[in-house]
Amino acid sequence: MSDPVIVGVDGSASSLTAVDVAAREARLRSTSLRIVHAIGRPSAHLPSGAAPWSPADHGLEAMVHGQLARAEERAHVVAPGVEITRSVVTGDVIEVLEIESRSAALTVVGSRGLTGFSGLLLGSTAVHLAAHGHGPLMVVRGRPDPAGPVLLAVDGSPAGERAVGFAFAEAALRGAPLVALHVWNTWSGRAYEGPGDPLTSVVADADRLREAEQHLLDRTVAAWQEACPQVTVERRLVRSRIRNALIDASKEAGLVVVGARGSGGFTGLLLGSVSQALLHHAHCPVTVVRGKT
Repeated sequence: MSDPVIVGVDGSASSLTAVDVAAREARLRSTSLRIVHAIGRPSAHLPSGAAPWSPADHGLEAMVHGQLARAEERAHVVAPGVEITRSVVTGDVIEVLEIESRSAALTVVGSRGLTGFSGLLLGSTAVHLAAHGHGPLMVVRGRPDPAGPVLLAVDGSPAGERAVGFAFAEAALRGAPLVALHVWNTWSGRAYEGPGDPLTSVVADADRLREAEQHLLDRTVAAWQEACPQVTVERRLVRSRIRNALIDASKEAGLVVVGARGSGGFTGLLLGSVSQALLHHAHCPVTVVRGKT
């Protein structure tokens, strides 16, 4: 059997919704589902010389296994026949899921967990895994049971090539069409070649830039479309603000697929601003696909 789909569970409503989605993803991939709960170590708060801390000593392990049993029941209802395992791991949740993601076909988490502040739109676990995890990460958010095409955010960057392949594979698995959306504006090209103010410089020849952006979209999609002829593809070129256009398009999508970093921004960042905006505001689940590191 191939690598499992892994889902992080903490007992929150968001994580239980993620279990449902992860179970369906495992069934689509004909693979198993692994449900993981991490119990943090309070070692920093223990007095010197104290006995090693164990979750079993405080009844936490039994309680967590009860939560996982209920999560497993949900998964069996959603995806009968999928092999399911569950595990309680002692350690920081971010570290545990980062390690688990190394052997996952897909890692699934909810957009918000039990920890954090109620005013936040996205939990720290999802943000960290999108930037540092291994393999694709699906963050379950937006409207319930979203239907529609797979929406691919095309930026033409080398790092985004894996996201393109993943989106085509997802569309094929779902029997869904693929919308390859490339958003451009007069700030999206190289605006100047020499001294000047990059914040006020714009591309004057919009028609020429539009042709170049259309060529980028066609070039990005063509090889994959030839390799996956069963996938119906709509190439959509939109002149707009990038984040706003993608968030708006997600209203009618079943899944958004985006690379962790695009062609803009600062090279030191592991998660780009477009990816972050979608994780916070998309109207359906978002899968962030990291390129080779």
